[in-house]
Amino acid sequence: MKRWSKRPEGSNWGDFGDEDELGKLNLITPDIRKAALATAQEGLVFPLSLPLDLPGGTELIPSRYPPQLRATHRANGQVNFNYAFSRDDPQCCDVVSDDVLTLCLQYSTQWDSLAHWGQEFDADQDGHAEIVYYNGYRAGQEVLGPTGPDSPCQARRLGIDKVAETGIQGRGVLVDLVARHGHAFVRVGYDDLMRTLDQQGADVRTGDLLCLYTGWADLVLEMNGTPDVARLRTACAVLDGSDRKLLQWISDSGIVAICADNLAVESLSFGGRITGGHRHSKFPLHEHCLFKQGILLGEMWHFGPLAQWLRAHGRSHFLLTAPPLRLPGAVGSPCMPVATV
Repeated sequence: MKRWSKRPEGSNWGDFGDEDELGKLNLITPDIRKAALATAQEGLVFPLSLPLDLPGGTELIPSRYPPQLRATHRANGQVNFNYAFSRDDPQCCDVVSDDVLTLCLQYSTQWDSLAHWGQEFDADQDGHAEIVYYNGYRAGQEVLGPTGPDSPCQARRLGIDKVAETGIQGRGVLVDLVARHGHAFVRVGYDDLMRTLDQQGADVRTGDLLCLYTGWADLVLEMNGTPDVARLRTACAVLDGSDRKLLQWISDSGIVAICADNLAVESLSFGGRITGGHRHSKFPLHEHCLFKQGILLGEMWHFGPLAQWLRAHGRSHFLLTAPPLRLPGAVGSPCMPVATV
């Protein structure tokens, strides 16, 4: 069923079908995946996740809390950790430990689903903007918010479980922005990105997952759970979401995701603007990728060791396997990406 009569300017709504929930992930075909498998020549693997208790604290994003790991309890009320079965059966020598995790799904290394970022947009041209997400899915119908402080929320469509069902495996292309800019704060637009790709001899193909190594996650690791927030907010490269040439290249390149080792892929200080009577997004790259183009965003990945290996071997491409949790209704998920070279 078509949920819109007008799609946002620069969007691809409907191009993959009226019921599509995957966006550009549809471009990872079996042939694309087989070509990606061919990049794994050495059989070496690089884990690309930070420890999920980093960056640490709540100062960077006050609404997201560090994970809390606790023991479960047995039916008799006793703690189910280092629990000796001999307490119940003197002849039994077994011991069990079991735990439970309370986790903000986007606290650390993560995927944003297409239900993570929507917009107020008059999709049915009735003169009133409604809250909609990629391909016209609606708040209150397909993306359900809580009705009270303790009530559940659920993305019935566009949830991260839809992404998990694809397996997310394809060709990763690493853009080594540290080699070009070090740890300096710089907004990277189209021209800068193209120069970096040219210097690396990297090509970007349809179905690729674009990976940005800025060094931000390296700083987080060095801070060891006590982040220097002022430094992190003014360190390392970010994409310039206000650069229209960059946004057009993202649309035309055929990439299916952008994965960065920083907090939000783009600059957090853009702030939005109103020009010519039109409202603009506070985070234009999120708007363009998640809302308009169906391009996934990965944040706070850890590329340091992989980047060093690729640099030493004159390579930019690798096999990337990065499924999120198959958690129905969630709008984001931690992930444990793995690069194979």
